[in-house]
Amino acid sequence: MSIFLGGQLSAVLDEIVQMVNDKKMSADEKTALKLNIGKIPEILLDNTDRNRTSPFAFTGNKFEFRAVGSSANCSNAMMVLNTMVTNQLIDFKKEVDQLIDKGVKKDEAILKVLRQYIVESKNIRFEGNGYGDEWVKEAAKRGLSNIQTTPLSLDAYVSKSSLKLFDDLNIFSHREVEARHEILLETYIKKIQIESRIMGDLAINHIIPAAIRYQTELARNVEKLMNIKAGADTTKTQMEMITEISKHVNSINKLVDQMIEARKKANKMENIRERAINYCDDVKPYFEQIRDHVDSLEMLVDDEIWPMAKYRELVTIR
Repeated sequence: MSIFLGGQLSAVLDEIVQMVNDKKMSADEKTALKLNIGKIPEILLDNTDRNRTSPFAFTGNKFEFRAVGSSANCSNAMMVLNTMVTNQLIDFKKEVDQLIDKGVKKDEAILKVLRQYIVESKNIRFEGNGYGDEWVKEAAKRGLSNIQTTPLSLDAYVSKSSLKLFDDLNIFSHREVEARHEILLETYIKKIQIESRIMGDLAINHIIPAAIRYQTELARNVEKLMNIKAGADTTKTQMEMITEISKHVNSINKLVDQMIEARKKANKMENIRERAINYCDDVKPYFEQIRDHVDSLEMLVDDEIWPMAKYRELVTIR
């Protein structure tokens, strides 16, 4: 995940990196740096960032964490973020105190530690589109992880570093974190399972009957045209549509059956993590395949027969 700071804040951090080094800072250098830092709130107060392509962006006088899903409770994400910040502040004070114990002035010690953090965190700073392929390629180039699925991303909850962090700060014991991890996996499984069942029901009991009904009307039309000895060219379009509808109906029926079998196979797995991964890798992919055929039928079937609102009807009044 990348973070967007914007031009002004990035410039401030770059200036700290440039001006602070291993050498002892002169009074003039510290004064110049302090003056620039002191101006930050005044300059940035109303300078709201217009970037809307970052999951974690600085937007004027605050950071916005945009990675939480619309249906999710943000309290869990805030708990993790606050835990991370707390741990970092503790480490920050320890490192500053160590430098002070070595005879470094307090303000200079703070700047030196900040410089170290700025350099170490540079890889996650990204001014481009944090949701696009641009960042995926850049993240790989920078050696950052890029986890694409929910079950695997939840592993971060129970990693050694996470377990230690929660335990050290007396937030969660190992057992409490593992319990929450299991609950999140179970929630994911249930959601995919419900979506799969609903999709199968809609496809078999609503979409396919509507498609067959329209196909039947087309067949009757062809039959009537043939009765009046109309030429083959007259019925060509209808015949092509009948064939096309059959192709999509058969594919949907086959895919729904395969999805059900994949779900049954996943349900037999006792290990909840393996079950979640199976639902993600073997059940969920059917959603896009089935939808592709349903979308094609939506473009073919008469509006009056189609059982649900079509996409264009979601933004216009019929």
